[in-house]
Amino acid sequence: MIQRLIRDPLVSFLFAGTLLFFITDWFSSEDDAYQIQVTTNEVQRLSDQWSLQMRRPPNKQELDGLISAFVKEEIYYREALKLNLDANDTIVRRRLVQKLTFLTEDIATNEPPAVEALQSFYTKQIDKYMEPAKFSFAHRYFSSDRRDNSQAAASQALTDTTIKGDPFMLQKEYAQRSKRDVGNLFGRDFAEKLAELPTSDEWQGPLKSAYGWHVVKLLNVAPERVQPFNELIEKVRIDWQQAERKVANEGYFTNLKAKYSITYPAEPAASSAN
Repeated sequence: MIQRLIRDPLVSFLFAGTLLFFITDWFSSEDDAYQIQVTTNEVQRLSDQWSLQMRRPPNKQELDGLISAFVKEEIYYREALKLNLDANDTIVRRRLVQKLTFLTEDIATNEPPAVEALQSFYTKQIDKYMEPAKFSFAHRYFSSDRRDNSQAAASQALTDTTIKGDPFMLQKEYAQRSKRDVGNLFGRDFAEKLAELPTSDEWQGPLKSAYGWHVVKLLNVAPERVQPFNELIEKVRIDWQQAERKVANEGYFTNLKAKYSITYPAEPAASSAN
């Protein structure tokens, strides 16, 4: 039976055709692996990159050099892949993960959001767009390094305006500064105490800072407010994109993870107490 099949011309033809297909496919794949096509788009990309960095288009010699460098890089890249040099390389792994993450994010935010979507996002995140209270004040400084009792001198200066303060490395007056700004300049305790004072044309304090003691004149306090949507639309757009990217990445990873069977090492058994 088998001998009869082997002698059958049709079977022989099919076998020869199949063998020829695999041979052709094998050699064509090998040939393709050694084909590098430098496209017009690739040349334009190289030229644009040069122009962006050098602020002028490349001349013919410079462009030829860019193309030669691209071909060299492509050859080395392909040979490195053939040698499996990308395996077990932490930097390559992280870069590939990063590129996949960027791809997911770009797909998620490819379409610009409608104004209604931004307004809805703004309303749900309204606490994020609160503008904090801002303080405008003047101060006189009394140095702990220059004086034996700077606190007492500051206290006396509240009622005696002839007592001059010490030179201060920063400003003597500040306008529209948030409590965080004041804390960054003078220290958190100073900012907390300042926020508790009433507005007044009179000197108040003394308040201790990171530098020494101060008497302050709290001129104005602008209360916290919700910043209007039309003032923040670009910031809201950026925040919306970041939120969408996060959701897209989390959803994409959840779906991918569901396809994998993951085995973890067994935890060592707890040793029994003697």
